[in-house]
Amino acid sequence: MIRRRGAARRMAAAGLAAAISAAMLWSAGFAWFLRASWAEAAPPPRADGIVALTGGAGRVETALRLLADGRARLLLVSGVGGAAEFSELARRAGVDPHLAGRVTLGRAAASTRGNAAEAAEWARGNAIHSLIVVTAGYHMPRALAELGRTLPDVTLHAVPVQPPGFRDGSQVALLRFLASEYTKYLAAELGLSGLGPHGTVLPDQASSLERHG
Repeated sequence: MIRRRGAARRMAAAGLAAAISAAMLWSAGFAWFLRASWAEAAPPPRADGIVALTGGAGRVETALRLLADGRARLLLVSGVGGAAEFSELARRAGVDPHLAGRVTLGRAAASTRGNAAEAAEWARGNAIHSLIVVTAGYHMPRALAELGRTLPDVTLHAVPVQPPGFRDGSQVALLRFLASEYTKYLAAELGLSGLGPHGTVLPDQASSLERHG
């Protein structure tokens, strides 16, 4: 009886130690994720292509301006919803509508994993060996994880977009949202993102934290 109690205590202590270690690792990773999410974008080098992952303010506009500035020869806007047309996107970004011949509007993706699959097919069809990735700062780690899996031989250059007013409002709600994004990133790194449900709502569109203009 005494031996069983001692073994139970040792197992409980080992379980507690493992839980504490896991929590510390998660917290350290989350701190890195926060720094990555709020990093400012540096001007990217010239690349073969650009991919903009839709779902929040400023992403498509940023990508179109990079294309107009000659940072790449082609652009994929992945996850375009509804009946959006290039002329409207060009008007909002303030770029020449004649860029249409260099832009592909991808309408198949409904998730970050879908974005990566769509980008991989487009890259293979257009001899893309280097790619500028444009998405929200908090979404960038997960996007790079998924794109790195589908495009292992393509060099990726991150251009994170900081949504206007993203840090405004409730800090508790913001941290909860970022913790959820970090958990999704970990799932993507572990290759588990394909196990979740596949809806028709694009990632981040449902989040009030990024509905600005």
